[in-house]
Amino acid sequence: MMSTPPAPRYRWVILFVAWLSFLLSFVDRLTWANVAVSVGGSLGLPVAALGIFVTAFYVGYVICNALGGIAADRFGGRVTLTLSLLSLGVSTFLFSYTKGVLFGLVVQGLMGLAAGADYASCIKLIVAWFDRTSRGRAMGVLLIASSLGVSATNAVVPSLAAALGWQGVYRILGVVSVLVGAGAWLLLRDRPAGMAPTVAARVELRRVLGNRNLVLLGLVGFAGLWGTWGFAFWANALMIKGRGLSAIEAGAVMSLVGIAAIIGKPLIGWLSDALGGRCKWLAFSTFVLFTVMLLVFGGLTTRAGFALAAPLVGLGAFLYSPLTAAMVAQNSGPMLAGSAAGVLAGFWQLGSVIVPVVVGVVFQSSGSFLAAFATLAAGPALAAIGILFVREGASVVPLS
Repeated sequence: MMSTPPAPRYRWVILFVAWLSFLLSFVDRLTWANVAVSVGGSLGLPVAALGIFVTAFYVGYVICNALGGIAADRFGGRVTLTLSLLSLGVSTFLFSYTKGVLFGLVVQGLMGLAAGADYASCIKLIVAWFDRTSRGRAMGVLLIASSLGVSATNAVVPSLAAALGWQGVYRILGVVSVLVGAGAWLLLRDRPAGMAPTVAARVELRRVLGNRNLVLLGLVGFAGLWGTWGFAFWANALMIKGRGLSAIEAGAVMSLVGIAAIIGKPLIGWLSDALGGRCKWLAFSTFVLFTVMLLVFGGLTTRAGFALAAPLVGLGAFLYSPLTAAMVAQNSGPMLAGSAAGVLAGFWQLGSVIVPVVVGVVFQSSGSFLAAFATLAAGPALAAIGILFVREGASVVPLS
């Protein structure tokens, strides 16, 4: 099931294009957080209603994670990533012409559908161009994009919006996305010369859903993202409401979380490669660290304490993602790498959708800062237990 590709220098071009594409996809989707108030004002929407646009995007995004993964296996990562970027660029540009709520919701849904194929396409390309002993660092570099996207969007978009208006921001991002999509078509190759084809004439999802390790990794990723995105969505508000920090102080604490993630992702990937592609115990250690630090964070009361704990929370919250991505690739094989990544990513995202509501209910009903963070910690605690049952070393492990 697993062929070992050569290691041509061109693989770094492939990784750079995939990374840039993934980064731009995150910037396109995260721009809303910086312009939501302006858009709401122009549409006459109350602040409480602005979240419906996020929901519309993620409905499309979750649906297309699985469909995009299947397409990547059927037609290749080059085709699907190029089409993802081109369609994302067009729909992002169209959003600048939003004059009513219905049009905006439809276009946001289209943006989500377009962006949903990016992750699986990038994973498909990395599996083809990087073998098991170099795949960890490649995954680490690729997934820097999700952390850097948050920082880049917050650094660039507010200034652009002030100068050009929110419509101008979406038009620029739309054009840039189309240009990067055109570059991806020109530069990407599905596999190195001499490697067996990685495009499947027919994609059999039962081989993904019937793989014991992939099922377990689906549950592990769901539980991990429960903690990661629950923390990302709620930490600022909880520090402000529960501990009296100012918005600026809470933002400074969260920036330390992001910095730690940006530095740590490629390092954990490199360490995995140095261990011969072993990921299981590194991921387990990361989940344990995340669980402990969420509980510690929940017991803190001062800005200095939060600032000291934030980098460790960042390491726990994000360093498992390149490891689980590499484990999914190992267990799927090159022919099903896109489908496995897409199906699992779609399931993982459900944790991100559910946890904000649950944590909000817990905090509102209990008024307890610690209870809210204990709720978050339940996710990585379950992930740490679940990953112990994943068998590392075999390419395909059926349920029976």
